[in-house]
Amino acid sequence: MSAEPPDEITVDTATSLDALFRRCPGELRIAAPLGLGKPHRLLNAIYRQVKADPKRSLTLYTALSLTPPKAKPGLERRFLAPFAERHFGANFEALDYAIDQRRNSLPSNVRIEEFYMQSGGLLGSHQAQRDYASINYTHVARAVAKRGIDAMVQKVALSPDGQRLSLSCNPDLTFDLLDEIARLGKPRPLLIAEIDPQLPYIGGTAAVDLDFFDHVCRLPDDAAPPFALPRGAVSDADYAIGLYASALVKDGGTLQIGIGTLADALAHGLILRHTRNAEYRALLERLEPGYADSDIVREAGGVAPFDIGLYGASEMVNDAFRVLREAGILKRRVIDDVEAMQRINAGRPSSADTARLESEGRWLDGAFYLGSKDLYRWLQEMPADEARGIGMTRVSHINELYGGYEALEREQRRQPRFFNTCMLMTALGGAASETLEDGRVVSGVGGQYNFVAMAHALHDSRSVLMFRATHGEGAREVSSVHWHYGNLTIPRYLRDVAITEYGVADLRDRSDGECVQAMLQLTDARFQQPIIDAAKRAFKLREDFVLPPDRTPNTPDKLADRLGEARRSGLLPDYPLRSDFSDVEQRLVRALIWLKANTASKLATIRLLASALLSKAARDEEAMQRMGFAQTHGLGEWIEARLLCRALGQVTGDEQRP
Repeated sequence: MSAEPPDEITVDTATSLDALFRRCPGELRIAAPLGLGKPHRLLNAIYRQVKADPKRSLTLYTALSLTPPKAKPGLERRFLAPFAERHFGANFEALDYAIDQRRNSLPSNVRIEEFYMQSGGLLGSHQAQRDYASINYTHVARAVAKRGIDAMVQKVALSPDGQRLSLSCNPDLTFDLLDEIARLGKPRPLLIAEIDPQLPYIGGTAAVDLDFFDHVCRLPDDAAPPFALPRGAVSDADYAIGLYASALVKDGGTLQIGIGTLADALAHGLILRHTRNAEYRALLERLEPGYADSDIVREAGGVAPFDIGLYGASEMVNDAFRVLREAGILKRRVIDDVEAMQRINAGRPSSADTARLESEGRWLDGAFYLGSKDLYRWLQEMPADEARGIGMTRVSHINELYGGYEALEREQRRQPRFFNTCMLMTALGGAASETLEDGRVVSGVGGQYNFVAMAHALHDSRSVLMFRATHGEGAREVSSVHWHYGNLTIPRYLRDVAITEYGVADLRDRSDGECVQAMLQLTDARFQQPIIDAAKRAFKLREDFVLPPDRTPNTPDKLADRLGEARRSGLLPDYPLRSDFSDVEQRLVRALIWLKANTASKLATIRLLASALLSKAARDEEAMQRMGFAQTHGLGEWIEARLLCRALGQVTGDEQRP
């Protein structure tokens, strides 16, 4: 339990609001951190007051406004509603403005400008799409400072002794923004903090004095826990991508990882490499014979266990870094001393350098953290000596190379590997990570461009973009390798390494023709020919070009066969970083995924329903009870129950056909 804050700086929310509205009686411009660092209660109080008073106006500059998932009616809602209440807490306070934004019902006197959105959550929001700002993460502070803000609100943690505050989960933009405001000669905004007693305290560069903020509120001890991302199941495609990627990491190097099941798969692959090396090598050989001895693995990575270990430098700290630390992989330390790092990297550290590495060295630097309840618990319960190895700091330090710390960062970031996900890539090496062809924004640029550009600027560095070869289900399944795409996040002249479940393409410094051929090897077999035809029309391939025979079986069935034994044995579990779902919910997740894939069209749904009526699957009573199907009422519920029973039988192997 955190210590009580000193009485002289602690005020209630009403007092903070009164000070804020007295300072800004009409137009109000506020900045709030992305993700976890938003003070929900405080922002809701501000929003409600402005919404109720048309004479006032509010512009909020922020990103990634986290809201619990909204389930569609039917089976999805039956599954998700009980889980969401348990996972997020019955008293979780959602952001009112985010809910209204999804409904296109923000009042005319409120505007929300975000530079990053919850992935796919606002595709239908006219207001969110209009007010999205396409800004690189490291340019946000400059942009917001130019717009001008009256106040900044932030969730913080209190030190155990009650003497300091920590920006904890979000030091990413706060310091950079205040510096930009000062540089422009603008007045310092009103700073309001909300102490969350359940937010882990992170010291070092994330900590500030008590008087850093003008007003400090405190959440009650029984407030809902911080927003935790539910962990998803890792698919065959995810695992193949993660395994390929895990062999591109050099011992003694630097690691940056994005978020999602691809990051989970990569982390699990690295752990297998380190702790179960013989099985790991056999699995790689099964996935692609000879891959472990390929040119790109010899040049860029390795397959041996980690001796020196890795140092993490990532804008986002997530669960992957937690499990890598627990496995003994994330252990290479750095200190903020250029000359000392030069000696250390040359293998000639002084005794003083070695002592400093032990006492002040960091094995992980990040700009913000976001993840599961396990991640927050790990940070909260970490012993002080261990916690000193984590540095939460400004995003300009993590994402940028050039500037006042370039020499130091070059020494700290040895042989870095920057792993990020994208939605799709073109056959010429461009990548789309945040915007659909029609211009609607799925998420945002974030810091992806920074890491791709940094990979080209640092010696022995590689940028790796990971994506699944197809997306969509059934008749709506399409290739994720395109000949052309209208809204690219990463231009083709920064192409480097690309990975799908069908292999690795080394694109750096390659000609257009070589790039197209490499990308074809990553493409699902069903979609290779149209790309070949387009490339020939554009003179990027010879007229007599044919795909090598070993790259024609790029199919999900072939992949499932290669990974099947490892999946069945538990070497590649559904949830490698642990699950937020109960055992019965895990069965239901598999069933619902299978059901979605097999009802992608009306015809497929009719066929499946017919087979469901004829099947003799053993009824999974526990699963049916969990979904509220102990009894069914009406034809609609009966059909849903039959389809679910059929899906459960399919994924658990209990189905018997007549």
